[in-house]
Amino acid sequence: MRMTRRLMTAAALLVACSRPALCQTLPPPARVADLSGPRFGGTFLSDGVVQTLKTNGITVAPMITQFGGQFEKQFYNGGNGVAALTEAVVLIGGLEQGLVLPSLSWLVGVRTHEGTEFGVGPNITPAGVALALAAGKTFRAGVLNVPVNIAVVPSKSGVRVSMLTGFSLRRR
Repeated sequence: MRMTRRLMTAAALLVACSRPALCQTLPPPARVADLSGPRFGGTFLSDGVVQTLKTNGITVAPMITQFGGQFEKQFYNGGNGVAALTEAVVLIGGLEQGLVLPSLSWLVGVRTHEGTEFGVGPNITPAGVALALAAGKTFRAGVLNVPVNIAVVPSKSGVRVSMLTGFSLRRR
């Protein structure tokens, strides 16, 4: 009898303490859009970056073309406000000079409903590792998105400034 009473008391306490947990609700699943697509443009290299590359055995002019791709996921907030995004930008620069200069950036940022966007993240190139700061605007025409972005990458050796564009198809 005593054991039954203790078990009943323990069960009642467990239910009473669990009630607040039952009131918690989970947010709805995130809606995700894949906005990946090709990118192209140009990058201006400061004298310090050109000299760092020269020290590494790479002779390059201060202006290079860039070709590659952007792999982006946008996470909707459910309203007309700001959406979070994450993207990897993989580029090859210097092809017009007979060079292959790889660049990899991973950015996290935000985009407004109107298409204005800002992002920040690490950048890795033969010139070194740095933090990339990017901003731009995505123009929409039906299912076609045309981003225009400017990225500034300050580093120990100097500054790289890139302007990129491309396209993506809006799909889920």
